[in-house]
Amino acid sequence: MMTFSIGDKVTAIYKTGKYIGEITDIKPTVCVVRILAVLKHPVQGDLHNPRQTDVAFFHERKALAFREQANIPAKMVKPYEGEIPDYNESLKQTFDSLKFSLEKEETAFAAKSLDALNEIKREYELMYNLQF
Repeated sequence: MMTFSIGDKVTAIYKTGKYIGEITDIKPTVCVVRILAVLKHPVQGDLHNPRQTDVAFFHERKALAFREQANIPAKMVKPYEGEIPDYNESLKQTFDSLKFSLEKEETAFAAKSLDALNEIKREYELMYNLQF
């Protein structure tokens, strides 16, 4: 297992999203990561039944917020070197990328995911003053 220090810049996978952040605390099996940018927007739906629409609750999954801190399993944290993109720009780019890939699919999952993303988009516009 890698050893990290507080303040290290890292990539972190949380549920189905991927982020750039900095370590703010280290516990035996998790790193607390402050989110600085989004590398991959979370996939919509039920984590336990990926790409299924016939589930009890189809989740709207927003990206972790700027400077939000999350407990991330240490095995899902890797060192990061390089420029850290602007959070709002990275959020918009990853959102648009996910939306574009879903628009190319003609599946029930894609349609339901696009509905969820439209709801999330309204929240992002209010929270971050983003224009999509």
